[in-house]
Amino acid sequence: MIIFSVDFGDTRTGWAVCDAMEMMAHPVDVLTERQFERCAEKTAQAALAAHAEEIVVGHPVNMDGSHGDRAQKCEQFAELLRAQTGLPVTLWDERCTTVSAHQILNTTNTRGKKRKAVVDAVAAVLILESYLGYRRNRQLNA
Repeated sequence: MIIFSVDFGDTRTGWAVCDAMEMMAHPVDVLTERQFERCAEKTAQAALAAHAEEIVVGHPVNMDGSHGDRAQKCEQFAELLRAQTGLPVTLWDERCTTVSAHQILNTTNTRGKKRKAVVDAVAAVLILESYLGYRRNRQLNA
């Protein structure tokens, strides 16, 4: 199944997608869009263009498990995507993915403008890889 993942942000939104075998996740792009509805519309178009069968949206739950303003905004974003695409949309805990993305970019010595341009796509890949791992484990334990 082709799954499209989203790391939603107020300014930049990262996109990633996996292959139909759900083996590899790779970055698609980073959208720079501040307008909430336009960001959702462009993200929905990108997911459909990628032939996605499901969308996973990073859900920034607080470390204590509570849902703050950011998590609620992502929930609204997921609802818009669901309405615009007709696809199932899953919210996936993204705690620490941006931190991990920065650590990966440190390892590759990616700095400056290039880093800013890719960090959200790397975060989207990490969200998708985590979700794919969950799906694989669920299948093995079924």
